[in-house]
Parts: sequence; C-alpha cells; structure tokens
Amino acid sequence: MKGKNFSKLMAGVMGAAMAFTASVPAVHAVAPADAQLTNKVTAAKEGTVVYECDFESDTDLQYWANRGGDDTTELSITPDAADSGKSSMLASGRSETWNGPSLRLDKFLKPDTQYYLSASVKGQWYTNCTLSSQFTIDGEDSYNNMVKDIKSASGGGDGWGRIEDVAISYSSGMDAAYIYFESNNTENILVDNVKIVEAAHVDIEKDLPSLSEIYKDKFKIGTALTPDNLASQPFMDLVQKHFGESITVGNQMKPDYVLNKKRTLAYLEETGDDEHPQISFSQAKPILDYARKYGIPVRVHTLVWYSQTPEWFFKEDYDEKKDYVSPEKMLKRMENYIKSYFETLTALYPDIDFYACDVVNEAYDNDGNPRKPGHPAQENQYAASDWVAVFGDNSFIDYAFRYARKYAPEGCKLYYNDFNEYMGKKDAICEMAERLKKEGVIDGIGMQSHLDVRQSMDAAFPSLSQYELALKQFTETGLDVQITELDVTVQENSGDKYFDVQSTYYKGLFDIYEKYSDKISAVIFWGVIDTESWRKSQNPLIFDGDFMAKPAFKSIVGNKTAADPVRTTISGGNVTTTTTTTTTTTVTSTTSGGIKAKKWGDTNCDDTVELADAILIMQTLANPNKYSVTEQGKENGDVDKATKGLTSNDALYIQEYLLHLRDTLDPEAMFTPPVSNV
Repeated sequence: MKGKNFSKLMAGVMGAAMAFTASVPAVHAVAPADAQLTNKVTAAKEGTVVYECDFESDTDLQYWANRGGDDTTELSITPDAADSGKSSMLASGRSETWNGPSLRLDKFLKPDTQYYLSASVKGQWYTNCTLSSQFTIDGEDSYNNMVKDIKSASGGGDGWGRIEDVAISYSSGMDAAYIYFESNNTENILVDNVKIVEAAHVDIEKDLPSLSEIYKDKFKIGTALTPDNLASQPFMDLVQKHFGESITVGNQMKPDYVLNKKRTLAYLEETGDDEHPQISFSQAKPILDYARKYGIPVRVHTLVWYSQTPEWFFKEDYDEKKDYVSPEKMLKRMENYIKSYFETLTALYPDIDFYACDVVNEAYDNDGNPRKPGHPAQENQYAASDWVAVFGDNSFIDYAFRYARKYAPEGCKLYYNDFNEYMGKKDAICEMAERLKKEGVIDGIGMQSHLDVRQSMDAAFPSLSQYELALKQFTETGLDVQITELDVTVQENSGDKYFDVQSTYYKGLFDIYEKYSDKISAVIFWGVIDTESWRKSQNPLIFDGDFMAKPAFKSIVGNKTAADPVRTTISGGNVTTTTTTTTTTTVTSTTSGGIKAKKWGDTNCDDTVELADAILIMQTLANPNKYSVTEQGKENGDVDKATKGLTSNDALYIQEYLLHLRDTLDPEAMFTPPVSNV
C-alpha cells in the first residue's frame, strides 16, 4: 500500500526540508501544462520521487487540507479509485467553486528547484476540475490556474482525468505556496495517484562559445526572466553562459505588479491623501535576488505603459468605477509613483546596477498617432490608453521622462520603448525623442524587435532592409539604441521546418547590429528557449525546448570563439569572482569555530535588535571594502539558515521581526515541517 511507502519516503524528505526556512513572501506561479518542455517527461522519469500517494487510508490525508478561511471542504477516503487501487481522496461539502483540497509545497519541497506533479482527478456530475496554485506576497494572496478543464481519458464528463508532469516550484523567499484543486461548481472532487518528482539534471552544450562573451566588447547580450525560470537548472545554466550581461524582469516590474491597491487604499483611508500610490517589489524579488547574487545589470521594464496598468490608478479615490482624475492630480500621482519606484528599488538593492529603464512603453499606434482614450479592454482590442483618457494626448510622455530623470539612480539611462518600431510610428518616435533630447531627459530608444521571418526571407516582415532603415533613423537622433525584446517567429506550428530561414534572418540581424555596434549598447532576447516563449507556437528563440542550440544560434556565432563568462558572486559579505556555466556555484563566508549566537539579529553586537542591524548587513554586502561585521555579529545576524553566511534574507527577516511580522528570529523556531507518522 502506497500509504506506508509514502510515510517512509517523507521521513527522508522532512530531514532535508529542515534546512529550509519559511521566509518572506516572494513566490511565483508555476507554468501551465501546455507550456511544458519537450523533455520534461523524460526528466521526470529519471528524477527522484519525493512524494507518492494513492489514498488507501486516512493516514494519507495528513498533508492535505482545505484552503482555510471560509473553505468548507471536508476530506475523507472514499472507495472509488482511479485504477487498481481501493480508494481515493474525496473533497466534499464544498460551498464555493474555489473550495477544494490543497497541498502545501514549501513544507517539504526545496526552494528554487523544479518538480513535476502528476495526479488523477475526477469531478462528480460532469464537474470541470482545475489545478491551481496559491501563494502569499506581502500578506496578499495570489492565484494561478495551472491546468484547466481536466477531462477523463474518454473526453467525457463524469470520469477520471489525468495530468502528467506539470512543472511546480517556489522560490526561496516564499511565505506559503500551495497547489489545490477547484472546479466550475460545488460538486465533489476526487483525487488519486498523486506523484511529485524532482527534475533530473540536464546538461547543456558546454562546448558552445558564450554568446555574451563574443559580443561583450560591442554590446551587452541579455534576456528576460520570470520567477518560474529560476527553478529550471538547464534553463538557468543557459542564462549564466550566454545571457548574463543583462536581465529584464519579464512581468513583475510592470505597473500592475508593482502598484499595490490594498496598501494604496489603506494609505488613503489613514491619511486622506490620494496622490501617493503605494508600491511593492515582492513579486520581482526572486529575479532581483538572482541578479544581485551574480552581479548582473538589470533593465527596468517599465514605468509608464497603457497596458498592464490597473484602471484604479487613474480614477477618483482609486476606484475604477468612478471618473478619471484631473491631469493635474494624475501628474502628482505619476511623480510620486516614479519617485517611490526608484527610491524603493535602490534602497532594497543598492548593489544592483539598474543601468537602463524603459520610462514610457508603446505610446503610439502604428500610424504614429496617440492611442485612443479609455481602458484597454476586449471591445477596443486592448489598445486604448488610460493615460490618453486623462490627458487627451501624449503630453504625459514629457512629464514621465522629467520625473524619471529627477529620481532615477545615477547611471540609469532612460529609454522610450516600442514595438512595430519599423513602421509609420518611427517618425513620431524620432520627433518625440529629439524634443526630449534637447531637454536632456532621454538617453535612448528601445527597439523591441518582435520580428517574423514566416516561411521565407521574401515573406519576412519586416525585411532586413526595412528593419535596418528604422535602426539607422533612430541612431541619427544621436541617442543610444537598445534592442530590448528580440525574438523572430516562424510559421505557426511548423516545427523545425523553417529553422534554416530563421537562422539566415538572425544572422542578418546580427550583421546589422555589428555594423551599428558603436550606437547600440544592448541586445536583449525576450526569453531563452522556444517552449517558454510567449510566442512558443512559432519557435522564436535561439535554443529549443531541449535546451539545445538551434541553427539560429550557430548562424549568429559562426566560427567565433569565446571562453565562459566570469561572474561576480556576492554572498555572506564576501565578493568572489568565479568562472561558471551553472547555477550550482556558491560562495560562502566562514566564521571562527565555536562561536555561538548571543542574540539573534544583533548584527552590530550592541545587545539590541534594531533597523541598524539590517542596514549593516546590506551595507556589508554592497560594499565589503568599506563595511564589516565582527565574527560574533556574523553569527548573530545569520538568522536565515537556508543560506550560509550573511545574505539579504537575513536583513529582511530582521526587518520583518521589527514590524511584528515574525514572532522570533531563532532559526530553529522559524520553520517547523509537518510531522511524519512513520
């Protein structure tokens, strides 16, 4: 019976889990099933099984629960099995569609590690079930539907469906991470044959020359990341080797992730001030922590955008049902938002080089006119602009750049960024850029470069000559140019049929980039592998789903050679340079033997725990040549035992303790895993 096997297995897992502390809210949603890599099934089969259960006894329910709060779900064992077993888990008594059985991941799985989940699921009476995830960020719950409409093998209704090898993970800065099943009604849900497998190691092609090293003397080579990428070992190995000169946070630094409605409304109620929207970078934390660890510069994307900006931000009392605010009030909100954005970001990450920022993104229609007024919605093809609804035109652009220049950190260059930049809008972009250049508030133009080679060079849009013409026009403004979101699609669902054409197009692009390399400072790919791209059905990138180089990569590189990159790793107060192509390299500090903590959190050894202790940790990490911590202080301050030595997590835990978000800083008391009934 698997119940017994499960208990034995979990005894080992719990021992490993003791090393990981439930910490600050910064988790991410897992990828949906249809976005899985082509080799994930193989990786799952070769990996280590960390959880397996077929619900043959009440003991097997011990790690499952309802979702808490108002969830009325009751869990029991029922004699209805998905296969040859005797029974399954029954979730009954559901009073809301979101009620259901949940499993907390962070109590027994390792952070920043890729796992694959398989399970059998049945909803009674033609119920459509969904596998979802839940996570907490800054005290606010977030949700993601991972696999929708789980159907039976026959495609019918009231029967068992099966999900296989769905990628799940959570980041090391998490507070709580769950997976759970819900449905389109309140009927019973049954679950059976649950299995979680840790992904096997996958080697990338280590003999390839590093793309970033090849071009490091011409321009930065970088990519965009989302938090779920961090758990994939081969994915991050590719980032380290080929794209480690620049990181763009793919979504989590956009306005709808950064602007915090709950905090903003609380601030409004407390102060009566409706001109200071509140922000949070919690969801970007995993990626920013990664960039800091390896000393990778970051592009800020993006401050002012018509899309992915919440409607309440533009409305009276921050209520999307009310009228738009006046232009005067919106300018105050804009300035305070940009000010808080940069000040908060640089306070949290003083040691990251935020070298570029897309201040305004996609303000023009393809013909060069401003967007239509209104909130982006289905009825306007999601192309209307709340900014235009408030201001009546694109005059907000000038103010955005003025505020960004005023508050951006030193060395952060400011860009206007757009797509279809090779079409009619390029004239309007140049006119605007020339005006802002005279004022001294813009540094460059970002060419997104979402391109399409289709099935032949003759069918490609834009053609290479049309694209170069736009690039030349932008460089003639005297401003810097960055290629900010590069990908090149082929015909939909055509597999590798047109990879040779794609490789020719990519080679032509890089010939152009080299030609203008004295005017281009960065070339950023929008992703790393085809199957994780937002345009995955059209295979737009230079590595495939098996992490192997495509003809496009080889055409770009040609016969060029380069060694692996050298990364600067910050950890435990030490700064160390290492040559690495993997994410497994760690650098830790050591303390004198025999030293024990006298007062947890007291980094400066003044017998009190205060903000100065957290600040000292951050100062030491940012500038170890100027700041230092005694050996006793290192031991006192090392409250996060998931990582050895002083890290940013230690500083964050101390701050949370001071804000009464933690009851203790004692590492042994901060994390208690589930008890196994062995």
